[in-house]
Amino acid sequence: MDRLLRYVLRQFVRRGTIIFTTANGMTFTCGDGTGKPVAARFTTARAARRILFNPELALGEAWMDGTFVVENGSIADVLAIVMDQADIMPWLAKPRWWLRFFIRHIKQFNPRSRARKNVAHHYDLDGRLYSLFLDADRQYSCAYFQAPDTTLDDAQLAKKRHIAAKLLLRPHDSVLDIGSGWGGLGLYLAKMCEADVTGITLSSEQFQAANTRAAEQDLSRTARFLLQDYRDVAGPFDRIVSVGMFEHVGVDFYETYFRRCAELLADDGVMLLHSIGRSSGPDVTSPWITKYIFPGGYIPALSEVMPAIERAGLLLCDVEILRLHYAETLKVWRERFMARREEAVQLYDERFARMWEFYLACSEMAFRKQNLMVFQIQLAKRQGIVPTTRDYIANEEARLRGRERKARPRLQIAGE
Repeated sequence: MDRLLRYVLRQFVRRGTIIFTTANGMTFTCGDGTGKPVAARFTTARAARRILFNPELALGEAWMDGTFVVENGSIADVLAIVMDQADIMPWLAKPRWWLRFFIRHIKQFNPRSRARKNVAHHYDLDGRLYSLFLDADRQYSCAYFQAPDTTLDDAQLAKKRHIAAKLLLRPHDSVLDIGSGWGGLGLYLAKMCEADVTGITLSSEQFQAANTRAAEQDLSRTARFLLQDYRDVAGPFDRIVSVGMFEHVGVDFYETYFRRCAELLADDGVMLLHSIGRSSGPDVTSPWITKYIFPGGYIPALSEVMPAIERAGLLLCDVEILRLHYAETLKVWRERFMARREEAVQLYDERFARMWEFYLACSEMAFRKQNLMVFQIQLAKRQGIVPTTRDYIANEEARLRGRERKARPRLQIAGE
């Protein structure tokens, strides 16, 4: 088994340098000798065998169980090398990929009851966990880094500002926020843009927290949050925004999603969809991510999204690709989490903390080394609603920045 492991890993790892040690004591080096060497050890033969035949699931589980140990470097360093290879999986694992691809529609089948259960799995965890690594406003999506030295809080504020500018909001516009999280974006739109916001979520924890925040900021009349599925909302709305929710819809529900948005959007309305996407074609979700982090989740290719938009009768007004912004966001999240890792252990246990560390690290490297990005798609129902040039975005961002400066002390208190 050790010789087979050495052969397969040497065939797979062609870039970078990883020194592996098996449970029987065999040591071998993989890669081309470039970069900072990383050393890892299999503590059991079973862990090595499982990683050999099912690496996408077994590597994360072995890390969680302590049967795959990084002796020089970190798990992020290992994943940076592994996910930077020309062929992203050993040939022995490819039959499993094809099986997952053929049954992906079953895994992503998300009717109302299953959608709520999937959301609860991740978003109804102890709220103190998210406080360990998120910004003060609890923005759990890609930030917008306008400069290399931008702080996480400023980058998340810039993200909200950028989205608000693309929505072309007018005072008292009704806004539907699909997947409203802990309420940060909805509260921003109500306060800075004087919009009338309805946020919907399937997470009971987020629902309660968002409404509490609205009451604390005296915004309950203009920012209300409901525990509701997007398929059950009554409209119409002048604006629709959705950030970080579309990844939970499921490929078989894309047409349902966009048709419902078209029904809810006013004739002169604007919609902004912010979602993780993949630059390559249709694929499958990592089995480890499906099992432990986001059951029912899937990152779409643009080629899967556009036909559903067309069939819903919505007009494409603007598409922006945010490259590496999420890699930088996840890097900061991972560093903040690791600085307070012992608190996560106290909230849950060591295995959970290792799971969360792996989740943040593998997500970061997927954006940094592979084909993931974030897209922002702006939609309308008819021509002439959105300006013909993009100058309005920078102009509106400048106006909002001025309003933020005036409200900054109050905003900071509300976000704490």
